[in-house]
Amino acid sequence: MKKNIYLAILSGLLLWIAWPPTPYTSFLLFVGLVPMLVAMENIITIDGTKKGRRIFRLTFWGFVVWNFLSIYWVYNALKMIGEIVAIPVSLIPYFLGPALMAGACWFYYRLRLHIPRGWALAALVCLWIGYEYLHQSWELNFPWMTLGNGFATTHQWIQWYEYTGVYGGTIWVWAVNIFIFLIYIGLREQQKKTTRLALIAGAVLILGLPLGLSLNRYYSYEEEVNPSNVVVAQPNIDPYGKINTYPAWEQLAILTHVSDSLAQPNTEFFIWPETAIAESTDVARLRDSRYYKQTQQFLSRYKNGNVITGIEGYKIYQDRATKTASRSGDGSYYYDRYNSAVLIENSASVQWYHKSRLVPGAESLPFGEALSFLKPIFDHLGGATGSYAGQDSSAVFYTQSGIGADPVICFESIWGEYVSSSVRKGAQFIAIITNDGWWENTSGKDQHLDYAKLRAIENRRWVARSANTGISAFINQRGDIVQQTKWWVRTALRQNINLSSERTFYTMHGDYLPKTGSVLALVMIGLVLIRIKRPAIPKVSK
Repeated sequence: MKKNIYLAILSGLLLWIAWPPTPYTSFLLFVGLVPMLVAMENIITIDGTKKGRRIFRLTFWGFVVWNFLSIYWVYNALKMIGEIVAIPVSLIPYFLGPALMAGACWFYYRLRLHIPRGWALAALVCLWIGYEYLHQSWELNFPWMTLGNGFATTHQWIQWYEYTGVYGGTIWVWAVNIFIFLIYIGLREQQKKTTRLALIAGAVLILGLPLGLSLNRYYSYEEEVNPSNVVVAQPNIDPYGKINTYPAWEQLAILTHVSDSLAQPNTEFFIWPETAIAESTDVARLRDSRYYKQTQQFLSRYKNGNVITGIEGYKIYQDRATKTASRSGDGSYYYDRYNSAVLIENSASVQWYHKSRLVPGAESLPFGEALSFLKPIFDHLGGATGSYAGQDSSAVFYTQSGIGADPVICFESIWGEYVSSSVRKGAQFIAIITNDGWWENTSGKDQHLDYAKLRAIENRRWVARSANTGISAFINQRGDIVQQTKWWVRTALRQNINLSSERTFYTMHGDYLPKTGSVLALVMIGLVLIRIKRPAIPKVSK
C-alpha cells in the first residue's frame, strides 16, 4: 500500500529533522517512530502474504531516508582513501545500519505471530538495543546513529545519562513512541476508555518524569572547584594539502604560535589536533625527532606545561610480529602504522596512545584476515584501506604532577563506554583531538561536536576539544559548550577547567543496558528461529 510507504518515509523525515545538529527539534524523536509502527501494524493486521518481507522492505527504506539525510557527509570523510574506493565503503553506513534496523522490525513481526502485541513491542525495544550494541561492537562498527545520540542538542534533557549512557535515551525514545502509537491505534480498535486513560497517563509519566529529573539535575549541579589552565589550538591546515602545502616543521611552528598567543605561565596543557605532527615518526625514536625537540623548546617557556598532540607513528619488525603488520615494498621488514596521540612534557618522558577505534574502510579493513585479498583491489582503484594498527584498550596520560588526561582520537569520541574506561582508570578530563576538515563544511563536524557533550555528562568530566579546522571547544561537566571556535579559522582557546576524580554510575558500569538488552534479544531471536517453520496466525490482541 502506498499509504504505508508514505508513513515509513514520514518516519525517516521526522527522525532526520529531529537529529543533530538541528536545534529545537529533538521533541520530534518522541513521535518519529509512530508512523513506522502504524505502517507495520497495517501490514500485520490485514490479509495478505509475505508480510515479513513487506515489513523489512518498508522499514528499510524508511530508515535509509533518515540515515542518508543525516550522514550524507560520510562520503566526504572517506574520500581520503580514494574517490572511487570511497563509494562502496560509504554504502556501509548508508545501507547497513538501516538493514539492521529493518531486521529488528522483521523479528518483531515474527514475534507477533506468537505473543501479544504489548510483549512484542517490549521485545522490539530489546531487539533495537541489540542492533545498536552490535553496530558499535563488531568490525563494521558505526554507532553514529544510536537513537540516544539524538538528544545531543538538548543535553539539558538527558542529564541522567550519567546513569544510563546514550542507551537510556534509546529506551526513552522507544517507550514514548510506543505509548503514543498504542493511544493512536486504540482509536480505531474501540479501545476501552480506562485503557486509553491509562496509556495517556503512562505516556505523560514516561515523558515527564525523566525530563523533570534531568532539568532539576542540570540546574542544581555544581562542579567541585579544582582548576587547571588548558589551551586548545586550531591551526586550520587544509587536510587535503597538509602533506604538500606546509612542511611539518612549519605546521608545528603554526601550532606553537597560536598556543603562545593565549598561554599563561601557569598553563598546564596544550591540546593539539589529530596528526598535528604531520611526519610519520618511529615510535621507538621519537626523542630523536626534530619535531619532538621543537615541541620541547616551546614547552621550556612553561614550567608545568604538557603537550597532548596527534601524530602519525610506526613500528618496524624483522618478521610479522602482529596480525596488522604490513610488508615493506622491498620485503626486507614489516611495519605497523598508527594514528596516535603522544604526551610530551618538560622531561625525557614520553607517553604514547595508539587509536583503538579505527574507522572501517578508511583506517581498518573489516574482517581483515578474511578480506585481505581485497587490499590489492583498493590499491588499484587509487586508495588504501585497512592500513592502520591500534592498541587493545584505552589509556590515560599522567603528568608529573599526577593529573590524568583521557586521549580520545576523532571517531573514538562516539563510544561512551570506551571513553568511560579511561575515566575509570583515573582520567580527570577528556582531551579530544580530531581532524574534521576531511568532512568539509557539512553537518558532520557539528554532530561530532554535539556528541562530545554526551561524554561530558556520562562521566561528569570537562572536555577539551582540539580540531584542526574546527570546531574546537571547551565543554563543562553539565554538557554546556563554554567556548567554541568558528569553522575554518586559525585560532586558539584558553579555559580554566575543573578536574574531577569522582566516578559516575555509568563510568563504573558502562553499557550494562545494551548488554542486558542484547541477551534478551538473542533469546527472542532464538525463539523465532525455533518456531519459524511453524505456521501461525498473527495475534492482533489489543
